[in-house]
Amino acid sequence: MAESVTFDLTDPQLKLDPYPLFKTLRENDPMHFSPLGFWVATRYDDVRAVLMDRTNFGQGDFIQNIRLFYGPDFDVLAHSAYRWLSEIFLYQDPPRHTRVRGLVTLALTARRVMEMRPRVQAIADRLLGAVVDQGGMEVIHQFAYRFPTLVMCDMLGLSPEEASDEVLAALNQAIADSFVVFEMRAFSPEELVLANRQMDFLQDFFGKVFAARRLDPRDDLATDLCNARDEHGPLTDHEMATVAIGLFGAGFETTAHMIGNGLLSLARFPDQWDKLVANPALAVSATEEILRFESSLVGTNRTAFRDTEVGGKTVRAGERILTLVAAGNRDPEMFDEPDRFDIERSGPRHLSFGGGIHFCVGAELARLEGEIALTALVERLPGLKIDLETAQWRQEGFMFRGLTRLDASW
Repeated sequence: MAESVTFDLTDPQLKLDPYPLFKTLRENDPMHFSPLGFWVATRYDDVRAVLMDRTNFGQGDFIQNIRLFYGPDFDVLAHSAYRWLSEIFLYQDPPRHTRVRGLVTLALTARRVMEMRPRVQAIADRLLGAVVDQGGMEVIHQFAYRFPTLVMCDMLGLSPEEASDEVLAALNQAIADSFVVFEMRAFSPEELVLANRQMDFLQDFFGKVFAARRLDPRDDLATDLCNARDEHGPLTDHEMATVAIGLFGAGFETTAHMIGNGLLSLARFPDQWDKLVANPALAVSATEEILRFESSLVGTNRTAFRDTEVGGKTVRAGERILTLVAAGNRDPEMFDEPDRFDIERSGPRHLSFGGGIHFCVGAELARLEGEIALTALVERLPGLKIDLETAQWRQEGFMFRGLTRLDASW
């Protein structure tokens, strides 16, 4: 007899360890209809099928999707945080998605990412050099957050004056406060007021950056975004600010969690840390295993354009489906011993960068940062020890999985 299970985003256990519930769902109700009013997909094949299907699934009507949480009279676009989310290409369907993503891709090329390798390496070395003689650090705030934040500042070409420690702290806090809307739930009036205020701050900050680049072009991503154009013309100032907020936010939030989650996983499987220390070249495959085993992105939403069968269930037109990429990444039908962390694992690709037309535009940068961070850590701090007892998982939201505290010593 199948075990009865209910998916509830508010369950605090999901923040601590969601994988037992994911396993139960996969085995008993892999296409689960939540009492909250949406479908939940947990099998690798079902998750991938939805993410790759641009004909039957997409982002849908953003305003209607948000009103599902607040009611039909809620003025979605009156809120800066939601208005921004409605305009970022991640939450758009073709043709607007195609145009904006295409222009961003022209600026964020693989060549630009690879050319950044020496500078990314220098940032990692500088951060670790500042703590190596201390004998320990709190990994999340002293390294995991600062590393990708400084990389993104370098890529955008922010000067020391534009990106002082005080400014970076304000940017990171603004993103944390405004990105709560990614959780796709109803928020309190106080939460929305804060998210709106912080989004206004972010748009103003990046708007000034692009205005400065128009007057003083440089060899950086901000200038490339100013210059990117297609047959319909360039990105507008507002579009550029929206893109920069998305890249900056995703670039530090998910990558920071990838580093923290990875070090925690390596500590829980110490033989894998020893293997990496002995052969730092495994940092490339270790990064992929971290992304599979403990994905920073837990899930992503899609809307059905028409009645479509997924996993033996009919998803009706207009219904929402939460594709749990973190659950698909632990599917035993695709991965041998999926709950074992193995930095030399081969086989199917993980789902952590999504798929189809919404495949993560910053995937190559994230991979580069993961490889360089892990290599620098094992080479400079081979005796690194993680305090598993004091590690703390973030409790805000569900869609992003990461740590708020991770103590290390050496």
